[in-house]
Amino acid sequence: METPEGIALRLRAAGALPRACAWAIDFAIRLAVVWICAIVLALLGSAGMGLYLIVLFCVFWVYPVLFEVLRDGQTLGKRALGLRVVNANGTPVGWVASVVRNLMRTVDMLPLMYGFGLVASLADTHSRRFGDMVAGTLVIHVENPHGHSSAPQVPAVPTPIPLPAAEQAAIVAFAERARLLTPERQQELANLLPQLTQARGAVAVQRLLGLANSFLGRR
Repeated sequence: METPEGIALRLRAAGALPRACAWAIDFAIRLAVVWICAIVLALLGSAGMGLYLIVLFCVFWVYPVLFEVLRDGQTLGKRALGLRVVNANGTPVGWVASVVRNLMRTVDMLPLMYGFGLVASLADTHSRRFGDMVAGTLVIHVENPHGHSSAPQVPAVPTPIPLPAAEQAAIVAFAERARLLTPERQQELANLLPQLTQARGAVAVQRLLGLANSFLGRR
């Protein structure tokens, strides 16, 4: 895919084996939760049975949707294996797409042990099961940041105005991608923020890089 800045990004699709391992971890976690709830709710008699059925539904159907949408596309199993669910264009997965891909598990599970899903993932160039194809989603490997930022090391510049975390992250992302952009494109983007840089051209770029280093805690 290509970003608005003209940078080509590659998403590394996860194959059937790591996805199966992540599913196994999630399945084990869900079984443990259901088993514990069954023991506790059994003490409540018939009322406990009704609550148990609600818990069963939530654990096996609501759990993956909530984690995929609210936890950056990662259930506990996917986080353990370094996987993430995203839309086909790389954007975060939303409610509708997550619900659709998880409901389609009823098809992928057929005829036994995710048979259709396995065949589909082996035949598809992006290792997608039917649920991902219908929902327009993709399971990818999370890139390891190696514990440091690739932003150029320049003297930090304090921000002239307070910025929310999302805008700070955008400036850091600009600094990390700066080496991939032409000087002209760097200056074009930096010129969009005169209230922060109080300059134009190459000077504005350097000040944006300085702001990014300040947000990263560099001196």
